Amino acid sequence: MYNSQNQRIWAASRDEADEKGGIKVKQKSPQKVMVWLGLCSKGVTPLVIFDPGTVDHAEYIKKALPVALKYGNKTFGKHWTFQQDGAKPHIHHLTQTWCPDNFPSLIDKDHCHRIVQI
Repeated sequence: MYNSQNQRIWAASRDEADEKGGIKVKQKSPQKVMVWLGLCSKGVTPLVIFDPGTVDHAEYIKKALPVALKYGNKTFGKHWTFQQDGAKPHIHHLTQTWCPDNFPSLIDKDHCHRIVQI
């Protein structure tokens, strides 16, 4: 007999359990997905879905930042500010070079938490 609450097969012996399919394997958690989404007073950016694995600065610069730039420019023109937190891809020196070179205004890694704190 299969117990769906704890995923066990009740049997008198291992052989009997094997005949009935052994222990049924069920995935308890879905596969992990890494996404990026920007939000502001006017709405949300298009969703960026990253390839499986850890997102590094190169992927962040290549995939997420251009989406933020395009959305910000389309929504606000040249009068808006981009802010990011202290995640590793955000604070990488190449990201810290790309952002001020491309965004009209930036709250960088050294200043974002000073503004948020009350």
